[in-house]
Amino acid sequence: MAAELVPVFFKKIMQSRSYTVIVLGTEKKSFAIYTDPSVGQNIQKHLIEGHQPRPFTHNLINSIFKGLQIKILQIVINDVEDTIYFARLFIEQNCGDIKQIIEIDARPSDCIILALINNNVPIYSKNEVLEKAISIEE
Repeated sequence: MAAELVPVFFKKIMQSRSYTVIVLGTEKKSFAIYTDPSVGQNIQKHLIEGHQPRPFTHNLINSIFKGLQIKILQIVINDVEDTIYFARLFIEQNCGDIKQIIEIDARPSDCIILALINNNVPIYSKNEVLEKAISIEE
């Protein structure tokens, strides 16, 4: 039986000196993904300022994707162990008459900023991950 995917949405980001909290969720449940402060700073810079004078790694990846005509289809948060989340990035590239869809293991924080840069690419969570995620109050 295939795992059910549930749409989740980027809600907000909170920053401290020692970590960043990315809040995702549905209308019923929100959960937090903790990451390095520099990742949060990069996301905040994108949300507030848009274009940066020098590219960050996620800008480089996005430019490579565009140059190779690769489209980001979706992001799936596919696992959680303790408080560490795992994600898969699904990309598509047309090579002549052949359409290739590739699934890549990635950090959720990297996927989220790519989703935001690309006009909110859909983000999903496996239902069992959403069930295991610790709910947070906003």
